[in-house]
Amino acid sequence: MKTREFLGRHGHWLAPPAGALLAAAFAPASLAPLAVLCPAILFLLWDGATPRAAAWRGFLFTCATFLAGTYWIYHSVHLIGQAPVWIALLLMVGLAAIMGSYTAALGYAVARWGPAQGTWRWLVLLPAGWVLVEWFRGWFLSGFPWLALGYSQLATPLRGLAPVAGVYGVSLGVALLAGALVALVLGRRADRIAAAVSAVAVVATGVALVQVEWTRPRGTELTVALVQGAVPQSMKWAPGQREKTLALYAGLTEAHFGSDIIVWPEAALPALERDLREFLDDLHATARARGSDLIMGLLRRDPATGEFYNAMAAFAATEQWYYKRRLVPFGEFFPVPATVRDWMRLMNLPYSDFAAGAADQAPLEAGGETLAPTICYEDAYASEQLALARRASLLVNVTNDAWFGDSTAPHQHLDISRMRSLETGRPMLRATNDGVTALIAHDGTLLGTLPQFQPGVLTGTVAPREGSTPYMRFGNWPVLALSLLAVALGLTWPRRRAPPREAR
Repeated sequence: MKTREFLGRHGHWLAPPAGALLAAAFAPASLAPLAVLCPAILFLLWDGATPRAAAWRGFLFTCATFLAGTYWIYHSVHLIGQAPVWIALLLMVGLAAIMGSYTAALGYAVARWGPAQGTWRWLVLLPAGWVLVEWFRGWFLSGFPWLALGYSQLATPLRGLAPVAGVYGVSLGVALLAGALVALVLGRRADRIAAAVSAVAVVATGVALVQVEWTRPRGTELTVALVQGAVPQSMKWAPGQREKTLALYAGLTEAHFGSDIIVWPEAALPALERDLREFLDDLHATARARGSDLIMGLLRRDPATGEFYNAMAAFAATEQWYYKRRLVPFGEFFPVPATVRDWMRLMNLPYSDFAAGAADQAPLEAGGETLAPTICYEDAYASEQLALARRASLLVNVTNDAWFGDSTAPHQHLDISRMRSLETGRPMLRATNDGVTALIAHDGTLLGTLPQFQPGVLTGTVAPREGSTPYMRFGNWPVLALSLLAVALGLTWPRRRAPPREAR
């Protein structure tokens, strides 16, 4: 009773620090237990709260999580992009507020229609509702699938759930542990028994699934070289920089011709592909003559449509192109009228008017293997990558995280890429402009990385894989269906109710 009264008095003040602390569960701090503890605190703050109070606490909690976890938006927009401070703050705070509104809706619904306490609330309704919120915010209005709880568990036994149910399946396991923790604190004897059994079952299932090899090696290993130019974003498009960048990448690559696959990062060269044709043709010829296939990120104006694309090219037996499908809102395109774009030009807000690539593009062929490509943050949209991953033996991601400097963003993004390998049972070749360039194994472990902000080449061998994980076959549908059913049962099942206490 004292715990409930304390939370009722101080809930509004406790929600923001608990939410901010959750950001430390993710890379680079990677304090995985916080992913259980912090949501458990929010569940405690929702206990007995009025719908209005629960909504406000949920908003404050998640708003603080995203302010602490994605502060690098300010760095990107103002410090690198040179936009006015007020615009950078507006975008950063606006995103956090939108993310917070989703958790506010969950808190309101649970307080308004859910059971006041007990197993159905803590072990069914709250974990399932949390996962549905993560999924919804990951696609609605283009979506922002960052800071899902599952990304914090790459070093824990719960990672074993990823090949079966994806990142949201891992999130469900984490949220269930959070609910179990609340039940152990507030529940009656039956609730505590159910919580202990549920927690042991989740962890034991993860431990068992970690041992399963869902895919198998295909053919022989390939030699790869991932090139990191480490050109600062502030210098990339400076006058006279183009020739220096071309010479830098050519020089870094020269000693590694003969590797089966060489990868350059996103938009590696500061020019349109059409303005680099002689350089690219010579590079392609040299690579082929010396037994290498080359993959690189380039900016391209499609000769057939005239549209500009953020693209990836594979210079192999043939020249192939992949166009980025998921563009960054307010970065690569502006979902606003042309008059507003003109105003944003005047305000010096950086952007490009790229077109999105088609949804049904073919994978790339290089090194005798089929590769599923992604450019930058589109690898955060897990289910959208499955169609290509099912046809591929390797994943390849090219990224330019130079926009975020020495912040947490590149480390968070690396863990997102690791999760994609874990979900699909496919190794990933990940080349970035200034870090974190990495060779990722099929189980999400790191085979090698390069130091950030230093030019270099990461070399290694990788074993292409074949076969399918359950997640590759079914995607997010099983965990979403289970969560929807759990929410329906949690809201409608006969239960003990108590009048909410007045939030103070």
